[in-house]
Amino acid sequence: MKVYRKLYDAIKFDTIRDYINNAIKKFANNNAFILKNKENGKVSYTNITYSKFGEDIKSLGTALINLGLENKRIAIIGKNRYEWVLSFVSILCGVGITVPLDKGLPSQEIELSLERAKVDAVIFEDEYSDIMKNVQKTNSSIKEFICMNSDCVGSFKTVSELIKIGNDLISNKDERYDNHQINPDEVASIIFISGTTSMSKAVMLSNRNIASNIYNINCAEKIYDTDVNLAFLPLHHTFGSTGLLLFLADGVTNVFCDGLRHIQENLKEYKVSIFVCVPLLLEAMYKKIYAEVDKQGKTKLLKFANKLSNLLLKFGIDIRRKVFKQILDNLGGNIRFVISGASAIDKNVAKGFYDFGVLAVQGYGLTETSPVLTAENEKCIKFGSVGLPLPEVEIDIDNPNEEGIGEIKAKGPNIMLGYYEMEEETNNVLKDGWFYTGDLGYIDKDGFLFITGRKKNVLVLKNGKNVYPEEIELLINNLPYVAESMVYGNPKDDDLIVSAKIVYNKDYILEKFGNISESDIKDMIWKDIKKINSTLSNYKHIKNLIITDEPMIKTTTQKVKRFEEIKKISN
Repeated sequence: MKVYRKLYDAIKFDTIRDYINNAIKKFANNNAFILKNKENGKVSYTNITYSKFGEDIKSLGTALINLGLENKRIAIIGKNRYEWVLSFVSILCGVGITVPLDKGLPSQEIELSLERAKVDAVIFEDEYSDIMKNVQKTNSSIKEFICMNSDCVGSFKTVSELIKIGNDLISNKDERYDNHQINPDEVASIIFISGTTSMSKAVMLSNRNIASNIYNINCAEKIYDTDVNLAFLPLHHTFGSTGLLLFLADGVTNVFCDGLRHIQENLKEYKVSIFVCVPLLLEAMYKKIYAEVDKQGKTKLLKFANKLSNLLLKFGIDIRRKVFKQILDNLGGNIRFVISGASAIDKNVAKGFYDFGVLAVQGYGLTETSPVLTAENEKCIKFGSVGLPLPEVEIDIDNPNEEGIGEIKAKGPNIMLGYYEMEEETNNVLKDGWFYTGDLGYIDKDGFLFITGRKKNVLVLKNGKNVYPEEIELLINNLPYVAESMVYGNPKDDDLIVSAKIVYNKDYILEKFGNISESDIKDMIWKDIKKINSTLSNYKHIKNLIITDEPMIKTTTQKVKRFEEIKKISN
């Protein structure tokens, strides 16, 4: 099915360089970044304008070319910071190929990734210095090691030094960076997925792939050059880096999160208006809001205010941000737009934020699709869905069952070039111009896409019925004391018993119910599970339950590593 949904006019370029150069020219005096500095217990801030950002891009890029790295592969590893973004953009816009690496990888896998990607240089944060010293000894093909920190331990070159060198070269009429030719259809970035092991896949994306996603998102979502974005998602994650490129293309001011525990204070500190996150964060924020309201004994008042504001909305009267000012002030007071991706968000949470006057939209995509395929926006919302296809994207359902559920396939200019050095795996997912996502879902009569789960996660019971774990997990996660959950199949007598592992919020339980035993907690949870079972078909009923207060094993984008958890349970 092809559903075009272009709400806004947007500039279309084929390369990231064109988008960045346009932003530097158009928003020269806007702050591209606000950087926090901590020294001797004092906090100060440095503003980097788009004009200054442009100078740094060109200087670093020129220095990298001077090191002989033009058209070479350069890995980047470290936490979200200005030097990470600067390196990434400089390489994409006029040097060579970026290889972003997961900062959470163990040393052995970092070394393996560098080897597999055949990188010629690596730009890293200081904490990886010891690993890089070892790599220097074992990987002779890597010629340059560049540290993001000015006070880096060891005899490494640093980003700040290279910026100075590049500046001097430009002063002496060095134009190699500007003259670098970019073919928009050649590999621009190699991104490892599914954990970086010898068997993992590495996605090859072109400049056109990523640029097309920027254009298509801009056609669907309204982003202002007065917005302030909190860079929360890890930048090695495609949604993290492409999202940031999108905001840079639109003249947005970008700030960096101090950590998961500091999000609320960062929202206030920088007056954040927009950010991209994972559902787990939004759901935790929502539960915290309601826990505080409940603590103050204002739950009934909040529900009444919701009903009243929703009634007035039908008549075009929007009082949400006034009525819920106290709640919004706790979120910084300026938040207007949140994009949630990586996995499905509970529709009650999405609607809850909407009721408060915050547009919380669900998007869907994969690294292989640069990454966004579908999204909701202010004009097209259907809670529980992941929205409509972006303007240049086609979505269809392959081999749907009687419920219309089948594998989601996609076509468009954002589809990857293929998996690096994995021809067979590439051919398994790219067929006749379509990319087969491995996700299951259906399209409703209005063209909205609904995700039911991953094809590999589906529980196929002995009676032939299919159980989609993610569907049930959304219901469980809606319970106020649940931090996270996983539904899985427990093998028994040649069949699967639908089971659930639930991580409960220890602090919530203690505050709400006192110091009760784990046995009492399990009895309480079972009562709620039985209520959930009563809303489901018999074959979907949860019959086995594990409870714990220990977080599950997760990826850096907070997705549960399902098969590792199941293996842990089995042992």
